[in-house]
Amino acid sequence: MAINQEEVEKPLRKISVAFKSLYDTLNSQTNNGEVHLEVGPFSHACSLVSPLFRCLGIAFKFAEMDYVAKVDDLVQASNSVTTLQVMMKRDIDSDCVRKAGSHTRNLLRVKRGLDMVKVLFEQIIASGGSSLKDPASTAYAQVFAPYHGWAIRKAVAAGMYALPTRAQLLKKLNEDGEFVLEVIT
Repeated sequence: MAINQEEVEKPLRKISVAFKSLYDTLNSQTNNGEVHLEVGPFSHACSLVSPLFRCLGIAFKFAEMDYVAKVDDLVQASNSVTTLQVMMKRDIDSDCVRKAGSHTRNLLRVKRGLDMVKVLFEQIIASGGSSLKDPASTAYAQVFAPYHGWAIRKAVAAGMYALPTRAQLLKKLNEDGEFVLEVIT
């Protein structure tokens, strides 16, 4: 699938195309009800999300660094494992699912990052306001806060005051609000 120059400069559109492709792949499978998602295309789609964290600034710097490291691990795993299901089965069989650095644990962290972005954009649209503080605070509280200690939660709360406005975020992403509405709704 060829990507035109406009899409290269618009991260949200690249993300949309990549995840739509994953969606189409999953919906086209007829493996006796089993769905198999390849690690390579999944990790590539996830790698396209990291600029969103970067655009949010210091409040989500830790999330960005953690997310990028976990996605990089999945990219490396794609060299030796074909599907997410095989990857998780290997970790289960090796009894390392809960161990730091396991591919499955990293997959969970990536999923939380994706959930954070999803909830953030839902909240941005629902609020309709120009500030990202409340949408980002809500998204953080729902997705990450239950897994963070007091110190990290306080640091993130302080960083919320440095978030860009909605207009600044869309400008950094080279987007207008119409595309965001189209994708989310």
